[in-house]
Amino acid sequence: MPYAWSPIGKPCEVAAYSHSRRLNVLGFLSRAGKLVYHTTTETVTSETVIEAFDQFVAKKDPDTFAVVVLDNASMHRSRAFKRKIVEWMSHRVHLVYLSAYSPELNLIEILWRQMKYSWLPLSAYLSFDRLCNEVYRLLGGYGADHAINFE
Repeated sequence: MPYAWSPIGKPCEVAAYSHSRRLNVLGFLSRAGKLVYHTTTETVTSETVIEAFDQFVAKKDPDTFAVVVLDNASMHRSRAFKRKIVEWMSHRVHLVYLSAYSPELNLIEILWRQMKYSWLPLSAYLSFDRLCNEVYRLLGGYGADHAINFE
């Protein structure tokens, strides 16, 4: 709470929560509108990102070539992640890193922003379970119920 007013000698007290639950979503979005996503309620680590990439590679048509655009998050630069790059390249997945501090160039960031600020109803924030249900509804319906036109 950045600002509050209270009478002199009667400080304003607000209960602090040490840790709130969160739903993390990692995603792969093509310009054609195909979305592949991976969710977790755990902290996102290099292992989480590697698991998401492995799932993406497993679902990808082996005859297609995919270019994945990444920001410069630490988990995208870790040793464990870099060790997997050659393996993913053998499955025709090529990685391209964005310039530092340019998330607006990553299409998936546009989707996350649209979901958070336009598509999620305010009622989604009433409980964690409701938030998860709404996020899964939006992700599952992407392309049919909601979509972004990148043309």
